[in-house]
Amino acid sequence: MSDCLFCKIAAKQIPARIVYEDPDVVAFEDIEPQAPVHLLVVPRKHVATANDLAPEDDALAGKLLRIAAALAKERGVAERGWRATVNVNRDAHQLVFHLHLHVMGGRVFGWPPG
Repeated sequence: MSDCLFCKIAAKQIPARIVYEDPDVVAFEDIEPQAPVHLLVVPRKHVATANDLAPEDDALAGKLLRIAAALAKERGVAERGWRATVNVNRDAHQLVFHLHLHVMGGRVFGWPPG
């Protein structure tokens, strides 16, 4: 999608602090971190929201979570705990309409969130 911020980051048309990339997935540091570790894991394929995932995206959706776990381990937050969050649509505070998984850790989180 030509005007999508995360598509542009994945294509390296916009700079970001990329911490992981492969042919399907890109992960980068959030520009407004809500925890000492706050990464975004995004598919290169444009999918606007989790509501738009199709059956053919099952492997990709699983891969996003697997990469998130690997990055949590790499960043040293896996043992104490980390949070994976997917915001879907405006009421859930999705600001960029390209599916993305927030990976946050390095602090204690409350429940319920927000």
